Amino acid sequence: MMKKEIKFSLVYRDMWQSSGKYQPRVDQLVRIAPLIIEMGCFARVETNGGAFEQVNLLYGENPNKAVRAFTKFFNEAGIQTHMLDRGLNALRMYPVPADVRRLMYKVKHAQGVDITRIFCGLNEVRNIIPSIKYALEGGMIPQATLCITHSPVHTVEYYANIADQLIAAGAPEICLKDMAGIGRPGMLGRLVKAIKEKHPEVIIQYHGHSGPGLSMASILEVCENGADIIDVAMEPMSWGKVHPDVISVQAMLKDKGFQVPEINMKAYMKARAMTQEFIDDFLGYFMDPTNKHMSSLLLKCGLPGGMMGSMMADLKGVHAGINMILKGKGEPELSIDDLLVMLFDEVEYVWPKLGYPPLVTPFSQYVKNVALMNVMQQVKGEERWTMIDPNTWGMIVGKSGRLPGELAPEIVELAKSKGYEFVDTDPQSNYPDALDEYRKEMKENGWDFGEDDEELFELAMHDRQYRDYKSGVAKKRFEEELQRAKDAALAKGGYSAEEVLKMKRQKADPIAAPSRGQVLWEVSVDGPSTAPTIGRSYKEGEVFCYVSTPWGEYEKITVPFDSRVVEICAEQGTHVNKGEAIAYLQRNDVK
Repeated sequence: MMKKEIKFSLVYRDMWQSSGKYQPRVDQLVRIAPLIIEMGCFARVETNGGAFEQVNLLYGENPNKAVRAFTKFFNEAGIQTHMLDRGLNALRMYPVPADVRRLMYKVKHAQGVDITRIFCGLNEVRNIIPSIKYALEGGMIPQATLCITHSPVHTVEYYANIADQLIAAGAPEICLKDMAGIGRPGMLGRLVKAIKEKHPEVIIQYHGHSGPGLSMASILEVCENGADIIDVAMEPMSWGKVHPDVISVQAMLKDKGFQVPEINMKAYMKARAMTQEFIDDFLGYFMDPTNKHMSSLLLKCGLPGGMMGSMMADLKGVHAGINMILKGKGEPELSIDDLLVMLFDEVEYVWPKLGYPPLVTPFSQYVKNVALMNVMQQVKGEERWTMIDPNTWGMIVGKSGRLPGELAPEIVELAKSKGYEFVDTDPQSNYPDALDEYRKEMKENGWDFGEDDEELFELAMHDRQYRDYKSGVAKKRFEEELQRAKDAALAKGGYSAEEVLKMKRQKADPIAAPSRGQVLWEVSVDGPSTAPTIGRSYKEGEVFCYVSTPWGEYEKITVPFDSRVVEICAEQGTHVNKGEAIAYLQRNDVK
């Protein structure tokens, strides 16, 4: 007998988020969208949310234009679009005023986003329910979310009770967000069944990362028990710490008798090649290679796979310092693997004592940071818990909402000894409305509020990044970061500094001195001046520098083509001969 229909959602945003620092640029997104549609197997596509808008701002791009451009293709094809939303934190890592949260749903609906996946790292219903109401007001479909983890308190009954409250508040859909992929398949199946038996009309979507390798079994269990939609990825960014691939999921479910869509493999291969092209172009410079690997060790600590990269960077950062301390004490030094096991053990120790917060942004970072500091202190022969940052204390005392489990008595005592007060008020009450202040700033700067107030929203949500985007600082900073990443990749490949320089020059053109004289970067300024930084972009015809000749003339040098700086050969005031290279510029169309 043919079983129910299972739909697929491509989490194109989260594929990138789980793999590295950056998302594709808008010009890349509009190229991939038609191929995703042509694949013919996706009822939904995750287009934005989470870090997506911030990444656009870091590029120096307008995120509102990016969202509208990307969603337009799917809207026209009848494919639903969805975004990720952090409840009280909305699209950022820290709390957002209620009026800004409310505006978000109106803006995102106007931009072509159909569904918002609302989660709270603590599964705190007081942080999710207002967003359900704001989303409905704004014309969006609120998909209320359960952050899945594995602990003595995170039972089927615990989650089913939260689902009841979220559905009563108006959520027509529930997402099981298994962000570390550590949800046990059996438990997930029982949870879906419990929700479906009570609320058969509610749509259930499962999102599970591959991480420790349970996700395929989990997908089968949730489908057997009534799930409707499964989040999937596609090559070259499936598996590893990311998500299972649509081809494997489709084959497994088809064999079990479920109705699943067919995949246009010609389009899949084209989309796969194009995504790899994006990686090769520049995104790959910011992708941690360990995110391509699965690891059973994730079951031990429960941390999301996407955090492994930052955690390894943290460990490498403290490795030398720890070994220096051990050496001074006459104790054996530790390898990175030794440290990793110590950190995993410490997370396992710390997590219950901090009340079992689900290990998802930002609480996964809080728990990992406390564990790392504890390891450092113990190596020094000092006590645990002596280095807890203010944000973590905010979580401990209840400013983010109620913790799922009980705090250990030693943590309660430590908080009281430091003068912290425990609170159980609505977390939103700590963050007053702020839109009027941002309106004032926009008017003072002469900035346009944008279609549907989307520019006002962007400033209010990401004020620092938005100001950097408007000033041009963000684009300049990104170009410099990209150049450094390219140089580092060459150096990592075993090339000497001299060889790296040679390779850079092979792809670049020299800007030569037209006459003998002194190089001046700013002709109107006396004394030292700052030369352009590596990575800075120039447009054709833009003034690059001047050469002050011995006969008293200032010869202006303009840039002959759209390009970026790869090497500076002469500082302010340097004497050059005619024909000597002042700098090397690489054309923008050269990779």
